[in-house]
Amino acid sequence: MSFTNLETLYRQVIMDHYKNPRNRGAFDEESLSIDMNNPTCGDRIQIHLLVEDDMVKDAKFEGEGCSISLASASMMTQAIKGKTTKEALSMSEMFSDMMLGNDPDTSELDLGDSEALQGVAKFPARIKCATLPWKAMEKGMEA
Repeated sequence: MSFTNLETLYRQVIMDHYKNPRNRGAFDEESLSIDMNNPTCGDRIQIHLLVEDDMVKDAKFEGEGCSISLASASMMTQAIKGKTTKEALSMSEMFSDMMLGNDPDTSELDLGDSEALQGVAKFPARIKCATLPWKAMEKGMEA
């Protein structure tokens, strides 16, 4: 597949998550909820996590912002479900490395659709948009 076709595919994946977000909403039962915002561009995200026995049983999000931040939240909530808290934090570190233009080792943990955001690394002003949900999840796990 050519580079142009790959970029087009990634763009389509991002827009699909933005227009058809997965795991949008909140839980009826008590959950770990973390609010974060990016004052630079106005993105606001609230991550809701159901964590039991160091396992992410479920994850949802609410918020408003640009296509990158909302797509990233949708992708992240999908990727961390069923993972241990340690694995979820490792995935967040891998995602941050990817946003810095590095090629993270995804042989043990798969970032799922979040890998479609790797092109964001070319746009420094958008990196905070992509990492916002991941940073919120980290904040909640480390609390």
